[in-house]
Amino acid sequence: MIREILKYPDERLAVECDDIAEITDEIRQLAADMAETMYKEEGIGLAAPQVGEHCRLIVVDVSGPEKREELMTLINPRLDNLEGEVDSEEGCLSVVNYRSKVKRAEKVRLSAKDLNGNDVCIDADGLLAICLQHEIDHLSGTLFIDKISRLKRTMYDNKVKKWLK
Repeated sequence: MIREILKYPDERLAVECDDIAEITDEIRQLAADMAETMYKEEGIGLAAPQVGEHCRLIVVDVSGPEKREELMTLINPRLDNLEGEVDSEEGCLSVVNYRSKVKRAEKVRLSAKDLNGNDVCIDADGLLAICLQHEIDHLSGTLFIDKISRLKRTMYDNKVKKWLK
């Protein structure tokens, strides 16, 4: 089922998410809905809070939006071993009509669970590392626009205010 994606400045996007204690049929359905929604919107990642659910669940497929061959569903993802620094040009399905450069770690190690409860460990770099950092930020209530300069953020906020009138 396609879910509505919350758009900035919706306050629900700024909520810290809770760990998933048990992988239930509801969690599996949420993950399927999120993947379907991400693909429909031609994204490469989506976090549960973007569809109004405050649990630590992300879906990522950096082969997309065209191919859709590498779907990863990650439960309670955490990052460590962040190395290096890179500027990445980012956009977000929850941040309408805006892209900006953001500083990210160049390499990361992810630990999570899959939908079967198995441990997942991924050493990532490039687009996958950036996407994982972006989606996991959502689980802490952080958007990529929280990481841009005050001037750029003010300019974007002013545009949003005009759109909401």
